[in-house]
Amino acid sequence: MNAVPKTPLRKNAVRGDVRRLAARIDSSTPAHRDRAIDGLRALALLAVPLGHWMLGGFRLDADGLHNASPLSAFGGFAPVSWVLQMLGIFFLVGGYASVLSYRRRTSTTAAWLGGRLTRLGRPVLGVTAVWAVLLSALSALGVPGDTLRTASTLVIQPLWFVGVYTVVTALTPACVRLARRLGGWAALPLLASVAVVDFLRYGPFAEAVPSWLSALNILPGWLFAYQLGVSWGEGRIGRRGARLLLIGGGVLFAVLLLAFHYPASMVGVPGEARTNSHPPSLLVVALAAAQSGAAILLRDRLGRLLSKPLLWAPVVVVNLSAMTILCWHQTAMLAAAVPASLAGAAGTTVAGLTTAPDTVGWLLARFAWLPVFAGLLVLIARYARRFEAPWQAGTRAANARRALAGLLAAGFAVFALGLA
Repeated sequence: MNAVPKTPLRKNAVRGDVRRLAARIDSSTPAHRDRAIDGLRALALLAVPLGHWMLGGFRLDADGLHNASPLSAFGGFAPVSWVLQMLGIFFLVGGYASVLSYRRRTSTTAAWLGGRLTRLGRPVLGVTAVWAVLLSALSALGVPGDTLRTASTLVIQPLWFVGVYTVVTALTPACVRLARRLGGWAALPLLASVAVVDFLRYGPFAEAVPSWLSALNILPGWLFAYQLGVSWGEGRIGRRGARLLLIGGGVLFAVLLLAFHYPASMVGVPGEARTNSHPPSLLVVALAAAQSGAAILLRDRLGRLLSKPLLWAPVVVVNLSAMTILCWHQTAMLAAAVPASLAGAAGTTVAGLTTAPDTVGWLLARFAWLPVFAGLLVLIARYARRFEAPWQAGTRAANARRALAGLLAAGFAVFALGLA
């Protein structure tokens, strides 16, 4: 008699374990938890590593790894960046969640801000301190200086978001006051501010305008969606306002592309004179408006969908690891690319990693690498998540560790920003 295969039984056991875990997570979720907001945050968060992994590549030469982008060769893929650029959603739900938290504060506004900013700062300090040590170790192992600078640039690249998010979070009390006075229209002056700066830097007076003027768009460009989120959290944006955002943002987006010839890509493309995201242009604001309108309209439907435990459980996991994903996803890609670059120095290229991102073959190979990057990120997160937890304080040893981490982080920042 033939033995009964055990594989189906094992699969059924795994499925049962997954369902039970999902059920426990679901049952432990407070009834007041807004699942739709968490779902939108998880979606926007996961778009960050996916966007960086798919729209960022490398070029390997005798000096080491250098950044490159498939959009340089495949300009027709720019619409992909419209989907993967979901920072507007991230700021929207950030503003919504902040106003709810601000209402529930039990002490002073300063204490509330201090707690939120500390939670943002710990993971950033952790990743930069670790990379300060890694730079020394990799240099001792013979990794070229250009590769180290490329790696440092990629690590620090997503951290600008934390800096901007810190500033807009600090402005929450002012945003709440504006939302209560002006409702959803409180974000309109921010859009107008970005439009004025864009007119000056791209219009008929562009040659006379100093290059630093574009930096004036950084705060209003990203505060726009955050202010929408605060107004939404205050109950001042309903379905009518959401439809206006969706349609108005979509129309403005199309006009800017077709009539004013804004770059189609929402991310920077090496070699291009203009970029939409650094600092944000009016096209970014238009996209954020359309995305925000769609998110508000889909909120109830998404909430019902996430009432299913199997869909809700991964959302919880992603939200609990939000800062770890943001801070460490580039490290996951580099964990594969840097060793591959050393093999490339010996004459072996690795498709999708060290080959130039200018062929269809590269695109297919990069798709195949995505699960590897994700697996490396999960592995890294097992150890890096400790940086999200409150750090021990009060003892001399704990204070010394924090001071050392601060010094290492500062050293890494100096190197990564090209100041040394």
